[in-house]
Amino acid sequence: MMKNFVEELRWRGMLAQIMPGTEEFLQKGMVSAYLGTDPTADSLHIGHLCGIMMLRHLQHCGHKPYLLVGGATGMIGDPSGKSQERNLLDSETLYHNQEAIKQQVSKFLDFDGDAPNKAEMVNNYDWMKDFSFLDFARIVGKHITVNYMMAKESVKKRLNGEARDGLSFTEFTYQLLQGYDFLYLYEHNRVQLQLGGNDQWGNMTTGTELIRRKLGQEAEAYALTCPLITKADGNKFGKTESGNIWLDRNRTTPYVFYQFWLNVSDEDAEKYIKIFTSLDRPTIDALIEEQREDPARRTLQRRLAEEVTRMVHSQADLDMAIAASNILFGKATKQNLLELDEQTFNDVFQDVPRYEVGRECLGLPAVEIFNQEGMQIFPSKSEMRKLVKGGGVSLNKEKLNTFDRIITAEDLIANKYLLIQKGKKNYSLVSVK
Repeated sequence: MMKNFVEELRWRGMLAQIMPGTEEFLQKGMVSAYLGTDPTADSLHIGHLCGIMMLRHLQHCGHKPYLLVGGATGMIGDPSGKSQERNLLDSETLYHNQEAIKQQVSKFLDFDGDAPNKAEMVNNYDWMKDFSFLDFARIVGKHITVNYMMAKESVKKRLNGEARDGLSFTEFTYQLLQGYDFLYLYEHNRVQLQLGGNDQWGNMTTGTELIRRKLGQEAEAYALTCPLITKADGNKFGKTESGNIWLDRNRTTPYVFYQFWLNVSDEDAEKYIKIFTSLDRPTIDALIEEQREDPARRTLQRRLAEEVTRMVHSQADLDMAIAASNILFGKATKQNLLELDEQTFNDVFQDVPRYEVGRECLGLPAVEIFNQEGMQIFPSKSEMRKLVKGGGVSLNKEKLNTFDRIITAEDLIANKYLLIQKGKKNYSLVSVK
């Protein structure tokens, strides 16, 4: 018996809409299914993760996942859930983005090996680049009426004034292009199921309709969506004040990535641990019970942050993220500071007061450097002396034993920073330019 993919999604809260007969069809044997992603950036963000996790669960249930990168449709833009038309990208940029996305998704799906359900990646640009307008009109256009297309919710919203600039013909035909993707994959790769976010339901059903109208009503093609992920407070999931939480470490460091999951609410943690991890139901139920008994321990958030950070990045990155978190909120040493890359170091201390001094200050006593005009690290030199004498001041996580200790280049973190700490949690950062 194959594991029931639909039931797996259902208990995880990852099932929104499903075409009749889909669950029964999936139980008959291995099914090939695809999910499309738009390569408008060279990294996915966590808003894409629910769809990628659907593919992951699909493969674990014995089915074959296809990730379709929309190289062609990415040049056009999709009106679903959007009020403005997307910027168009050139083919060189799209190819670069595709390769970067595949590298990220390979951490979730098995693209290698000889298993019949190994993952595949396809790009609709490969079959659309030589597809003429006459071909499109003859093969696709004649099978779907304008009335059918106008009835789609995404189209009606754009035509009823939600979009400032209306709906372009290019975007209007998007559902036909996405429908043709399904038809092409059905005919050439025997793909019979399309997965996607719930905002894609209209486009996805156009695909199943096109397949049946062109190939006959007996053609077996299905669609299944996951809900759009939200936060308990109603705000958009995956967004912070600084923007998206990306999977690319150069856009979002593993430390910031880890902190995002660590700081979600209890209600969201219960939901997210089902959606964004592969932990089984008994394990998750036990974690939820433990959390409810003692919410202060934040058991769910910690396990969620660990699982997702390890999956997206690596165990080494997770270890560094935990160590970086402990620098502010637990015990740490100068060695812990030295092990951080500069971006992570800055992320850890992003909310700490910062000051700058010139490099000519190196060689001066600490009391002179940290009490310059404009600095508010210490009330005065005499107060600094008292604090140092009482053992209450640290430099780079090491106790400052004398207020007049000479500061040299060897004290600099990343050849640039001096971290001053008063008491347990009062930090200041001095950049030496």
